[in-house]
Amino acid sequence: MTVKNTEFEIQGINHLALVCKDMKATIDFYSGVLGMPLVKTLNIPGNGQHFFFDCGGGNCVAFFWFPDAPEGVPGISAPKTRPEQGELLSATGSMNHVAFHVPVDKFDEYYEKLQAKGVEVSPVINHDDSPSTIARRLHPGVFVRSFYFKDPDGALLEFACWMREFTAADATAEPRTAADRTV
Repeated sequence: MTVKNTEFEIQGINHLALVCKDMKATIDFYSGVLGMPLVKTLNIPGNGQHFFFDCGGGNCVAFFWFPDAPEGVPGISAPKTRPEQGELLSATGSMNHVAFHVPVDKFDEYYEKLQAKGVEVSPVINHDDSPSTIARRLHPGVFVRSFYFKDPDGALLEFACWMREFTAADATAEPRTAADRTV
């Protein structure tokens, strides 16, 4: 099912901007480990920096470095752990995780490659529509396969591949409101 935006011709994510503690460590991870080319660097007046990495498809993941940025707070600014370790919660307005789309036929290879590079990765997760939303085995109802890992600043990242096309039946959940919150 292909759904078209009739309001705006949005062509993807131009860039997602995160904040890092150490731009050198960020370059080492995103370019050195993940292979994303560093395509643009800016020194910001006041001693900050803004660097952009090509993450494919004309999209970038970017990082700010600020000399006075406060430390992130696990469980507030990002999840405390990876999903399979029991905690996916983060604060309203926070960035929970970034999922990078990878080809289905390269998924297992990339899992092993990240492990070989010393990256701690979650087990592979088969996301489906079961009550737990996770299947132990791959089956036709699995809509995405993924695994999670963290960058040097603790940002939760995911490699994911779609396993099937969505239909109208995939978007039927009733949206919750602020009134449904428990906080």
